[in-house]
Amino acid sequence: MAFNLDFSKKSQGGEIKDGSYEVIVNRANEDATPGGSEYIELDLVVRNDVDQPYQNKHIFAKVWKAKATGQYNEGRIMAIADALQLQDGAEYNSLQDLLDDFAMKVANVTIKSEPSQDGKYTNIDVKRWDRTNTRGIVNHQFAKKDFGPDNNRSQQQPKDNFPF
Repeated sequence: MAFNLDFSKKSQGGEIKDGSYEVIVNRANEDATPGGSEYIELDLVVRNDVDQPYQNKHIFAKVWKAKATGQYNEGRIMAIADALQLQDGAEYNSLQDLLDDFAMKVANVTIKSEPSQDGKYTNIDVKRWDRTNTRGIVNHQFAKKDFGPDNNRSQQQPKDNFPF
C-alpha cells in the first residue's frame, strides 16, 4: 500500500488558527489547579453541522477567580450566558446549576493564540463571546469520546453559591 505525503494537511494536534468559530458547549464545570487557583472551564467543540474549518476540535475556555477578591468576573460570566442565549433574569440555586445550563448551548467565539507567560507553550484564549450566526436546529454530532447530550455530566457540588 502506498502512502503519499501531503504537508497541506499537517496538524500539530490541538492547533487551531485564530478566528471566529461556531461552537457547542460540551460541558462546563468549576475546577482548580494543583496550586489551588480556581477557575471555570468550558469545553467547547467546533460544530460539525456548520461549514467551517476545525470541526470537532475542542477549545477550552477558562474564567479565573481573581486572587485579590476570590470572585469570578461577573461581567465575563454574563457575556457568556448572553452569548449562549440564556434567559435574562433567570435564577439559579448554585454556580454549578448555571454551568449545567450552559451545556449543549451554541455560540460564536473569537479565539486568539498567545504564548504563555513563561513562553514554553501557546494558550488558545477565547477573546469574545457572541450569539451564534446560524439559524435553525443544531445538528452537531458528537464523537463517542466526547460527553454529548446522552452522557452524564459532572455531579460535583459547587464550593459556594455564585462566587462573583
